[in-house]
Amino acid sequence: MLNTLKRASLAMLSMMTALLLTFAMPASAEEQSSKVVQQEITQLAGADYWREVREGQEGYTTSQSPEHGVLISKPGETWYILKEKWMSPAGAVAIFGSIAMVIMAYVFVGPLMLSKPRTGKKMKRWSRLDRALHWSMAFTFLTLAFSGLMLVYGKHFLKPYVPTEFWGFIVMLAKQYHNYMGPLFFILLMFVLLKWWRKSIPNMTDIRWFMKMGGMVGKHKGTHPSAGFSNGGEKAIYWLLIFFGAIVAVSGLVLDFPIFGQTRRDMELSNLVHAISALILICGFIFHIYIGLFGMEGALEGMVTGEVDETWAKEHHDLWYEEVKSKEAMGETESKPTTEKGAKANEQTS
Repeated sequence: MLNTLKRASLAMLSMMTALLLTFAMPASAEEQSSKVVQQEITQLAGADYWREVREGQEGYTTSQSPEHGVLISKPGETWYILKEKWMSPAGAVAIFGSIAMVIMAYVFVGPLMLSKPRTGKKMKRWSRLDRALHWSMAFTFLTLAFSGLMLVYGKHFLKPYVPTEFWGFIVMLAKQYHNYMGPLFFILLMFVLLKWWRKSIPNMTDIRWFMKMGGMVGKHKGTHPSAGFSNGGEKAIYWLLIFFGAIVAVSGLVLDFPIFGQTRRDMELSNLVHAISALILICGFIFHIYIGLFGMEGALEGMVTGEVDETWAKEHHDLWYEEVKSKEAMGETESKPTTEKGAKANEQTS
C-alpha cells in the first residue's frame, strides 16, 4: 500500500513538473519569437520602406492588373486636392451663381411676353416623338445631375444632419442609380444628335440673334430678332448638350467599367473630366429651364402640347413662320384654330 502511494505521489509530482515546464518553456520561446518578429517588422516598416511606398514604387503581387503592386499612388493625392479643394468649391459657386443670375433676370428684367394678343390658331412645332425624346432626356439628365451632386456635395450639406445608416443608404442608392442610368443617358444623347442636328446648324442669322441678345434684355428687349425653326440660343444649348454630354457619357462609361486595363491615373482623369463637364451642363441647363418655365411666354406650352400660337411663332421664329405659311399657300400644311376665341377670329377673317 505504501509503495502504491509513493508511486502515485511520484507520478503526480512528475506530471506537475511537466506541466510547469510546458507553460514556462513556450512562454520563453514565444517571447523570443515575438522579439524576432518585432525586429523584422521594425526593419521592414522603416523609414526607407515607407519612403519607397509613398513614392509609388511598385512591389510584388500575384495580380496581373495594372498598378496592383502600388500601395500608395502619389498622383492620387494630386487628384484628391484638385477634386476636393478646387473643383468642388468652384462647381458650387458656378451652380449657385447661375441660379442667382436667373433669379436676378426674372426680378429685374422680367419674362419675355408676347407683344400682341394670341390668335388662337396653332402651328404644329413638335411631334410626339420629339416631345417623348425631350422629356426622357430631361428626366434622365435631372435625376443623374441630382444623384451626382448628392455624391459630391451631400457629405457637406446632408450627412451631418441625418443618421449614419440613412446617409449610407442614400449614398448607395445615388451611386447605383448613377451607374445604371448613365448608359441610358448615352443612348438618349445619340437619339438627340440624330433627331435634331439638321435644325441646329449655325448660320449668320444666329450671329445677329446673339448680337441683339435674343431680344430678351437691355435695349433690344422685345425686338424679337429673326430666327428659323431654332434660334441661336436653342442651337447653343443643343451643341452644349452634345459636346459636353458626350464627354460626360464616355468618361462615365470608363468609370462604370474599369475592366479594360485602366490605370489609376486613367480613372482619376476620367473622374475629373466627368465632374467638370457635368457641372458645365448643369449650369447651362439652369438657364434653359428658366427660359422654358419662367423666362418666355409660350415656350413650355410648345413642348408640352406640340403646338404654338401663331403670334408666338411670328414673334420668336419669324423665318420658320414664313416657311410654314408658304407651304400652307401651296397646300402642304394647314394651321388650325384650337380655341373658341381663335375659331371666331378665324371665321371673321375668312
